Amino acid sequence: MQMPKMNGLDFLKISKNLPPVIITTAYPNYAVESFDLNVLNYLLKPITFKRFVQAINKAKEQFRLKEKEEYEASQKKENHFFIKSDGTYEKIYFLDILYIQGLQNYVVVHTVKARYTTLLTLKKLEENLDSANFIRVHKSYIVAVDKVQALESHEMKISGFTIPISKNYREKVMKKVMEGKLWKR
Repeated sequence: MQMPKMNGLDFLKISKNLPPVIITTAYPNYAVESFDLNVLNYLLKPITFKRFVQAINKAKEQFRLKEKEEYEASQKKENHFFIKSDGTYEKIYFLDILYIQGLQNYVVVHTVKARYTTLLTLKKLEENLDSANFIRVHKSYIVAVDKVQALESHEMKISGFTIPISKNYREKVMKKVMEGKLWKR
């Protein structure tokens, strides 16, 4: 608690984005103020092993709960969108998309269930897709990275379809699709 130039509570007051904090000290008089600063635990010296384990378990539980909350929040993110295709508004799940093909003034969205033609541009769809999961491989094609089944220098296979890879995108595509997944001798 006692440090040169400031004490531990002053440090907590001026610090931003701290991880969960467990204070260990020989000074019992700072406990209430410490909890007002959202410390996770306050251990008074000498610290017994049992008390130490309790504090660590509480920290682990808080970490687990925070991870669970973050996971649930990520699951609530948009997992679909709607497009107008043949006069009907169709719900397209991101996970169902195999690839998207641009054809002059419209695009065809190929999914695991069907294909949908809509009056959108490939550029507009690309702007709304998550770049971690989709990649442009040609001026006329965007593919779902996790759906790529085979890859050559000039084309790829996705669910029986052959998708061309242009020279301009080749290096980026090879790196993105195979990043850390290529097993070599």
